[in-house]
Amino acid sequence: MGRMTASPGRRVLLAAPRGYCAGVDRAVIAVEKALEQYGAPVYVRHEIVHNKYVVQTLEKKGAIFVERTEEVPEGNIVMFSAHGVAPVVHEEAARGKLATIDATCPLVTKVHKEAVRFAKEDYDILLIGHEGHEEVIGTSGEAPDHITLVDGPEDVAKVEVRDPSKVVWLSQTTLSVDETMETVDALKNKFPGLISPPSDDICYATQNRQIAVKKLAEDAQLVIVVGSKNSSNSIRMVEVALDAGAPAAHLVDFADEIDEAWLEGVTTVGLTSGASVPDVLVEGVLEWLAERGYGDVETVKTAEESITFSLPKELRRDLREEAAALVAGRKGTSAE
Repeated sequence: MGRMTASPGRRVLLAAPRGYCAGVDRAVIAVEKALEQYGAPVYVRHEIVHNKYVVQTLEKKGAIFVERTEEVPEGNIVMFSAHGVAPVVHEEAARGKLATIDATCPLVTKVHKEAVRFAKEDYDILLIGHEGHEEVIGTSGEAPDHITLVDGPEDVAKVEVRDPSKVVWLSQTTLSVDETMETVDALKNKFPGLISPPSDDICYATQNRQIAVKKLAEDAQLVIVVGSKNSSNSIRMVEVALDAGAPAAHLVDFADEIDEAWLEGVTTVGLTSGASVPDVLVEGVLEWLAERGYGDVETVKTAEESITFSLPKELRRDLREEAAALVAGRKGTSAE
């Protein structure tokens, strides 16, 4: 670590809240607890959360990340990521004789349940989200015959429904609030009878971090968002900062990805991080900035967060024994 200094007029505005949300914290702890309780390996379908550092750290502890359920050898434990999975994935795990741990964020589970309920009531469901994102794939899988993906306002013109009086919108939890509402407004113009979900689908943490980054953008000439390139909520924060008037905003995984040229003429740097980012990475950026004269750090607080989620119920069972039983044929289905 280099010597920390502060040059006159140079400062960092540090967003609060930032970093881990309750769903990410729960998912990461779940992998650690599973490794501690059952021993390695514990397989995880897709990245548990979208952060390079977190995934690499868990791999060193014995987690194995796979893209497909079929890659997990029978008789093992597989964990489903915070982004959620479609029902077909649970079926794949049962066929593969795998014990399962479902680390889906409870806020994503809420959207899944909304999709199931509206599908049972025979609504057309317009799911606002990004094509190919794991969360969208999981939610769409709950009611594939009823869900149409709407990937932004530009998609609205081509949306067709069976009955304009029975249409509801849902959304991916990690989107830009402003862009989502722009899409909703366009949908309502086309379908005046469109109904909204009973509560916000965009998660509290995503909204809070976007509000905080808007506040940074009021005073910072440069906004740095710590987060991975495949993190939807982190990417949205960069976009929100630019839309809110920041002259420049960049996404980095680590401090050594910062280009010193970005600091030219900059007296105030705004710093925040995505909902899947541990604070150690933010501390690394603060040290990097301090070594270059930005040692004066002011916290900009826009919200309090106190939400926590209990760990997956499967961690209270002996999953190694259940997996062995599945292979031996003593049980016909995977753990609930």
